[in-house]
Amino acid sequence: MEDVSFKRLLTPTRYGEQAFFRGDYTLNLYRGCNHGCIYCDSRSVCYHMEDFDQVRVKRDCLTALEGELRAKKRHGVVCMGAASDAYNAREASLRVTRGALQLLRRYGFGVSLATKGALILRDADVLAGIAKTAYACVAFSITTADAELAAFLEPHAPPPQQRFAAMEGLAKAGVPTGVWMNPMLPLLTDTPANMLAVLRRTADAGGRFALCHFGVTLREGDREFFYAALQADERFA
Repeated sequence: MEDVSFKRLLTPTRYGEQAFFRGDYTLNLYRGCNHGCIYCDSRSVCYHMEDFDQVRVKRDCLTALEGELRAKKRHGVVCMGAASDAYNAREASLRVTRGALQLLRRYGFGVSLATKGALILRDADVLAGIAKTAYACVAFSITTADAELAAFLEPHAPPPQQRFAAMEGLAKAGVPTGVWMNPMLPLLTDTPANMLAVLRRTADAGGRFALCHFGVTLREGDREFFYAALQADERFA
């Protein structure tokens, strides 16, 4: 597997309460994502991530992360999942996300994590440990409760039922969790029936909240990929 170099891991957030991902720092241990979501904003040219569907891990990231955490004079909340999913297919064997969570717990940092990965349930013990002493929150990215539609929009992500099951497992472990409904796609997922279905299943799974900014960005790169995917399917062409 290819790895990539980097300058630093913890990036201070700049947008305060108006940010999609709230916290003091963002952290991405991987570049790229294998979920294949046709609407993903991270495909946009402005992020400069070529071959976005190829997952690459940042070289010696856990050693570097420990050094950065140790050097911080103040604790804070670290946001994960802003550019690439921390629970992509590679995480099952590489376990760098789990290692990072263990470091956050050791150094007294909180975590705000957004994911489509059902694998996160594996790390319920570490997340519950963080929640006992610091801020911890997991938002599951679920745009639709319809498994068939999800398979088109997010072809390689775990199906919605697996994400709801992981949400329920985290809730039972004492980890605050809920749903991240972005983006609501016009004429695809923005129907009252779909939104109510997601909200009801979130409540049934023990989710405490629903976050949604509703819009889809469709910036250069993201826009072309999204439209091409729609045109390639006879249901939407």
